[in-house]
Amino acid sequence: MDPFVAALTIFVLAVFVGFEVITKVPPTLHTPLMSGSNAISGITLVGALLAAGAKETTLTTILGVVAVVFATINVVGGFLVTHRMLRMFRRKD
Repeated sequence: MDPFVAALTIFVLAVFVGFEVITKVPPTLHTPLMSGSNAISGITLVGALLAAGAKETTLTTILGVVAVVFATINVVGGFLVTHRMLRMFRRKD
């Protein structure tokens, strides 16, 4: 089997499974799950940095930089959502 076809198959299955899992989560659990997925996004950010810094081809460097940007947005957004959630549970003075 061609490695590209195998990678594309895994990607399509991951997108499908991810969509199905996310749509089945009730809205009250989205924010707590966001803080947990923030750690996974941090791992993704490390992988994206490795891909961007490898400099094997121009395409891999560009895709690595794009992955770094998206992973950073995801991590920062996750922290902002978690911080906002924790502010909701503070005592009112």
